[in-house]
Amino acid sequence: MTTAFPRSLPVFDANASAKGRDLGDLPEWDLSDLYTAPDAPELKRDLDWLEDACARFAADYESQLAGLDAAGFLEMVQRHEKIETVGGRLMSYAGLRYYQATTDAERAKFLSDLQEKVTIYTTPLVFFTLELNTIEDDAYAALFTASDELARYKPAFDRIRAMKPYQLSDELERFLHDMGVVGDAWMKLFDETIAGLSFTIDGEELPIESTLTLLTEQDRSKREAAAHELARVFGENIRTFARVHNTQAKEKEIMDRWRGMPSAQMGRHLSNDVEPEVVEALRDAVVAAYPRLSHRYYELKRKWLGLDVMQVWDRNAPLPMESDRIVGWDEARKTVTDAYAGFDPRMAEIAEPFFTKGWIDAAVKPGKAPGAFAHPTVTEVHPYVMLNYLGKPRDVMTLAHELGHGVHQVLAAGQGEMLASTPLTLAETASVFGEMLTFRAMLDTAKDQKERKVMLAGKVEDMINTVVRQIAFYDFECKLHEARRGGELTPDDINALWMSVQAESLGPAFEYMPGYETFWAYIPHFVHSPFYVYAYAFGDGLVNALYAVYQESPEGFEDKYFDMLKAGGSKHHKALLAPFGLDASDPTFWDKGLSMIEGFIDELEAMEE
Repeated sequence: MTTAFPRSLPVFDANASAKGRDLGDLPEWDLSDLYTAPDAPELKRDLDWLEDACARFAADYESQLAGLDAAGFLEMVQRHEKIETVGGRLMSYAGLRYYQATTDAERAKFLSDLQEKVTIYTTPLVFFTLELNTIEDDAYAALFTASDELARYKPAFDRIRAMKPYQLSDELERFLHDMGVVGDAWMKLFDETIAGLSFTIDGEELPIESTLTLLTEQDRSKREAAAHELARVFGENIRTFARVHNTQAKEKEIMDRWRGMPSAQMGRHLSNDVEPEVVEALRDAVVAAYPRLSHRYYELKRKWLGLDVMQVWDRNAPLPMESDRIVGWDEARKTVTDAYAGFDPRMAEIAEPFFTKGWIDAAVKPGKAPGAFAHPTVTEVHPYVMLNYLGKPRDVMTLAHELGHGVHQVLAAGQGEMLASTPLTLAETASVFGEMLTFRAMLDTAKDQKERKVMLAGKVEDMINTVVRQIAFYDFECKLHEARRGGELTPDDINALWMSVQAESLGPAFEYMPGYETFWAYIPHFVHSPFYVYAYAFGDGLVNALYAVYQESPEGFEDKYFDMLKAGGSKHHKALLAPFGLDASDPTFWDKGLSMIEGFIDELEAMEE
């Protein structure tokens, strides 16, 4: 609760899109629902209000929490929620504006200046979490039993209490709060470096997003050229990326050591409200399944491509029988919204204003942040979705994914600022489910076995990228943070850690070109949200299990699904999954999700016979 608003926007995805033309009228954000302009009088009004409200909150409540009754505690919570809302609105506007043009110096300055002001204004609130965790357990429990209205907030406070063993002194916590803006500078350096990279392919200068899309081109020579050019440019900038990772990993190690965290991952597990053993069970299940999943699939793909050995630029290559068709924006929109409506018309209704009211920014533009994300802003406004849409079928899936986040965020908004935010492990549920709905709808309309094969293969690749690749990323991060505890890491040290997980996860079908060892450099999650990546595998496994329940017992499923999304962060994963008869802490749970991927590969192998 000490940082009421995100220091950086939650970047839920960063998937490569694909190059295309004649995409139709691509929507752009209309940020006026937040503020009309950086110099809007409403923005200055809110900033002034925030400064005053934080000071008054501290004056009224510091050293007083233990003496509050339930009514007084509830009033305090509601005041804090209002502060969160105003601060979140300010930072959402500045952050979204920045991500539209990260190389624009004015936008970068506006974001930095606003972040500094918000940090200064909210420093008086640091006492809140610290003091809350000094309340005796019996008195804490009595507060929430005395008021049903207050009891609604208990899950949020329980998550705060989970940090109690790792809390530092009031003075140190204030110091760390103020120092946060310094750590944020390394994120901005990463973002601006990535956005400013230029790649030359066949005499044409391209930004990173368009270059990454070439790795999905039908023409193998284009894929190879893109891979070598990515390696060249990453290599030229590798010292900067190594410095960012070294600094952030060291900063985290110092924080974790002072707090007494048992592992580098523990902070993420706490924020995700998930037990370490559940994550390790997921990780172990996926690693054990590598031979049954990625190794087996890529051996199939190697044969389809007619290669003796695959190179890294073949990993996301389209199949030889796959058309190089460009999907226009209108078709993508109809495909996704029809799939949503086929599940439940309410989903399509919630998705509609994203397309019609400027809640999506779709086009690739110079300086725009790469990848895709959905940002919930604040509960009294609405989410915004960012894409880099270039017309490949996978871009349609990215739209389905991000729109799933958006629908989830709209539904959860009714919980209010403290409870709407979903732990990352559950945040991927609606997005991956949206992808699955879209995929199943498209699969049902396949006109022949050839088209079905292409669709199945594409889905398997997406699932491997979501499950296998992300768990390999997680292992890389674990190794990186562990190695950094032993001292400064050279670029070659980090490169070696990267390669140590690649062969294991991708399997014997691959050969690795010189330069591929630097491809860790552009993954934003390592910088923005350490250990975020396992949430993708968590979400995919969870959705596969959910979808199996939907297929087996469809009656009443939609209402239970909507209730789960509406719950936001108000329930633990056990409580959310109980109505479906699922339990993520069951060691066999993850095998259910992985078996769906295995079943798709079985079907692909059967088509070869």
